[in-house]
Amino acid sequence: MGALAFEHHLLKEAGTSPNNGALPLIVYRGAIDVGGDEPEAAVERHFDSNGWGDGFRGDTFPFHHYHSIAHEVVGCARGGAQLQFGGPEGPVVDVQAGDAVLIPAGVVHARLDDKPGYVSVGAYPPGQQPDLCVLSNQDAEVSNARDDTEGLALKVVGDAEMPAIRASIADVPLPATDPLAGGSGPVAELWLEG
Repeated sequence: MGALAFEHHLLKEAGTSPNNGALPLIVYRGAIDVGGDEPEAAVERHFDSNGWGDGFRGDTFPFHHYHSIAHEVVGCARGGAQLQFGGPEGPVVDVQAGDAVLIPAGVVHARLDDKPGYVSVGAYPPGQQPDLCVLSNQDAEVSNARDDTEGLALKVVGDAEMPAIRASIADVPLPATDPLAGGSGPVAELWLEG
């Protein structure tokens, strides 16, 4: 595949979207070869080979949410999608099969489109599992109506909960490896050395 192509965005707190002013969101372009018969398995193998796992296969939730106790990488195995980061006013990123996005703890994200054929694969650093923080009671209702949110600790976070959430986000350990590049790559450059 050659050199790893990526872009990054530092997303600061915006209203009830805590985001992560210390760690940038990293978008990897064409980083995973998904040309075989089982692209989901190819994404899982790639993440697993770099020490990331215990994830999911499916969709990116179509409501604004974030994780206060885990970093997350999401790889696009099939199709494409329009994803928004940082909350309802944040940047919109189009992803296609082979792309991946490393989402720091606290960064709000949602899928904006509903084009068919999109399948994502998520993974987490060792010892980390996500909670499910949402920005409103309406988002909580949408979450509760879905089968794929079962088992995630749902938290509706308002102003009163923000100090504890900010502290939780700040306490999430940095990963030892980059989910796409192992011991080198953007995590080493932007998160560990930055």
